[in-house]
Amino acid sequence: MNTAALLRMVLRVEQDIFVVRQRGREVAAAVGLEHQDQVRIATALSEIARDLLRAVGGADVVFAVADTADGRRQLRVDLAPVTPLPDGRYQPHSAAVARLVDTLSVVTVEGDTVVRMSRRVPPTAQALTPERLAELRVQLAESAPGTAEEELATQNSQLIIALDEVRSQRDELAQLNEELEQTNRGVLALYHQLTDELEATNRGVVALYAELDEKSAQLRAASESKSRFLANVSHELRAPVTATIGLARLLGDPASDPLTAEQERQVGLIRASASDLLTLVNELLDLAKAESGRIDPELTEVDLRAVFGQLRGTLRALPSGPEVELVVEEPAAPATVRTDEVLLAQVLRNLLHNGLKFTTRGEVRLRAQRGDGNWRLSVSDTGPGIPAELHERVFEEFYQAPGPSRVGGTGLGLPYARRLVTLLGGTLELASEPGRGSTFTVSLPADGT
Repeated sequence: MNTAALLRMVLRVEQDIFVVRQRGREVAAAVGLEHQDQVRIATALSEIARDLLRAVGGADVVFAVADTADGRRQLRVDLAPVTPLPDGRYQPHSAAVARLVDTLSVVTVEGDTVVRMSRRVPPTAQALTPERLAELRVQLAESAPGTAEEELATQNSQLIIALDEVRSQRDELAQLNEELEQTNRGVLALYHQLTDELEATNRGVVALYAELDEKSAQLRAASESKSRFLANVSHELRAPVTATIGLARLLGDPASDPLTAEQERQVGLIRASASDLLTLVNELLDLAKAESGRIDPELTEVDLRAVFGQLRGTLRALPSGPEVELVVEEPAAPATVRTDEVLLAQVLRNLLHNGLKFTTRGEVRLRAQRGDGNWRLSVSDTGPGIPAELHERVFEEFYQAPGPSRVGGTGLGLPYARRLVTLLGGTLELASEPGRGSTFTVSLPADGT
């Protein structure tokens, strides 16, 4: 397991608790943790530092970046007590502290007992290469925070200089010493007051974030239940719907008993309705898979020219208006991207199919452009366009933009496409104005990272 230390410091007095908390938040922000995770790990670190200071007189603190078992990065904080922990164990004063971090444990490192906590670095954070870690190490070393003791030492240094310059004025020196003592007493009183307030606030934050994590767990459980329900219902509906389509096809088969014109029309309606229902069932099942995380992209080097050629051939057979032209531009060589070819083709096919459905005159165009290490794959049409206030709503499940050009559909295609693009490490954005068409743009990193 690779480990890279970023910062080392000591915890010996109560004032160090402020510094440890501040530095913990700075390191968390530097490695890319989100704001709430920065507050969580700083809060937990402050609480544990206070426990160790009272129980064993302090600790040596090391901030480091380490690899997890699954290959991801995590921010790790080791607190090595200056004296052994009683029975080699540690129990936080507040049981809610453990909920603020991914792991909290007591481990043995080179024969020393260490209290260790960690929080995973999100995949969206900047890559922590050896060069980046070295840069962060220098930045953190240069941004050492000031403390009340350092400020007091500065005042004492200035006083010594003043004493050398006005040694003959002893009465004034005595007065200055008295004023300094009064200032020191005021600073210490203010410091103790701030310590008590911080301790009370910190406990409140611990309880608040513990409650927030509990609510988040309930929300995740509800989302997983919804995905399981969609998957189960979709799976159970697929068989009878497929059977209905097959029976309707048998009724309309020329080899079967002839049907009257009205019967043929009604059988056709049955087949069409069953086909629409099967499409909805399949889209529900795909969406449930995406939400439950059962889709694992298989990243390979993909030639966009081959993908575009396949789309050009398969989509020409789709029904469209006589005044609508499908244009698939040939990407400029070299046109390779590291991604999942099947999922990417599924996204682009969905966007092109939407464009052909909603466009009655003009063209639907697919093009690819590369710049700044990214591929931008855009599908533009000359359809009716979408108002700005609905740009995010069209990515909601089952939502369809209102208007005279509204056509049949389930409202699941765009949400599913955005989820797939997110799995591929990219983004799907919309630019559109009423009467000026729409452009859906898929942005993907060229190297797949």
